[in-house]
Amino acid sequence: MAEAAPARPAAPSFPWLIVICGCLIAALTFGPRSAMGFFQLPMLEEKGWDRTTFGLAMALQNLLWGIGQPVFGAIADRFGTWRVLALSGLIYALGLFLMATAESEAMLHIGGGVLVGLGVAAGSFSIVLAAFARNVPAESRSLVFGIGTAAGSAGMFLFAPISQGMIDAYGWSDTLVYMSIAMLVIPVLAIPLTGNSKSGRVQQVEFEQTFRAALREACAHRSYVLLVSGFFVCGFQVAFITAHFPAYIGDIGIDARYAVIALALIGFFNIIGSLASGFIGQRYPKPAFLALIYIGRSIAVTAFLLLPQTPTTVIVFAIVMGLLWLSTVPPTNALVAVMFGTRYLGMLGGLVFLSHQVGSFLGVWLGGYLYDRLGSYDAVWWLGVALGIFAAVVHWPIQEKPVDRPAMAAAE
Repeated sequence: MAEAAPARPAAPSFPWLIVICGCLIAALTFGPRSAMGFFQLPMLEEKGWDRTTFGLAMALQNLLWGIGQPVFGAIADRFGTWRVLALSGLIYALGLFLMATAESEAMLHIGGGVLVGLGVAAGSFSIVLAAFARNVPAESRSLVFGIGTAAGSAGMFLFAPISQGMIDAYGWSDTLVYMSIAMLVIPVLAIPLTGNSKSGRVQQVEFEQTFRAALREACAHRSYVLLVSGFFVCGFQVAFITAHFPAYIGDIGIDARYAVIALALIGFFNIIGSLASGFIGQRYPKPAFLALIYIGRSIAVTAFLLLPQTPTTVIVFAIVMGLLWLSTVPPTNALVAVMFGTRYLGMLGGLVFLSHQVGSFLGVWLGGYLYDRLGSYDAVWWLGVALGIFAAVVHWPIQEKPVDRPAMAAAE
């Protein structure tokens, strides 16, 4: 009598609660910081500060977001995602409140710059996506990364009109207070995202190594270094537009409502672009796809600057940039997971994002600084075009494969 075949272990069910709560957190953390540009002109008009002052606060926000990202990622990898996300909601709320009540430039820089930056870092894409990666199979990872990124895009889409509407109704300061209160729901939403790098639902072979060994391995890996270098450009481009595009629209004589429409369209089409990016990255080479995204951005900005700037071209530009906006995030994070696995994904993904935020710092700060010196944003626009070409070049030779680990291969 033939023996019965051993039963196969049941595949883990899709973690819908984790994904839904993670997506809501991504929307909440990305929404207010993507609407910061709407606060610039009314704040400066009331306070009498210049654009360099506001630009420095936003630059600090982006820089602290980047610096905090690998730190909070490493903490989440070791001590659990929920703790880090809960801390995010508290820091974020405090930062927005201090920004709303700032009586000095220093308080603006501490609240809207340092604390909001750290709050976004603790609740950002890399933290949420690392939790997703530990709970979904590898064949679904890029697509789920796209869903998480699209959720952040939805936050941008929703907060653009909401922010402008609330500023018109209640003033910029009260609007920031209301947003700070909203951030307090994050610790509750984060409850399902418990666990650390060793407690995911998807079991896989992980190479045992220390934190420092993982860091040394990544820094010596050519493709990882190229990925880090290229993601700098993404931060420069999107942060400059987020912080300065509303003011730029006013400078070229277009009605301010088109700035609201443009950022809302960027957010909406960012949802489509992020989802499409996750789908494409699951099926086609991610490095080549990233190179095409950066080339597309440079072409879009060049066309926008050279063609007559009208409400129609603003809308078309917003749609195209929205499709390309955060479409870099799913394939970038997926490449880190492919190269090194998920054991230190929070930290290593965070280091890639640190490069993104150094670019963000320069994009936001240079936007304000050069405007005050030259009376125009043109120099920063064209620098972004050149950097897009640079990013395409460095992404092309990246190899989409796991890092070579002879010791692990021998053990197998």
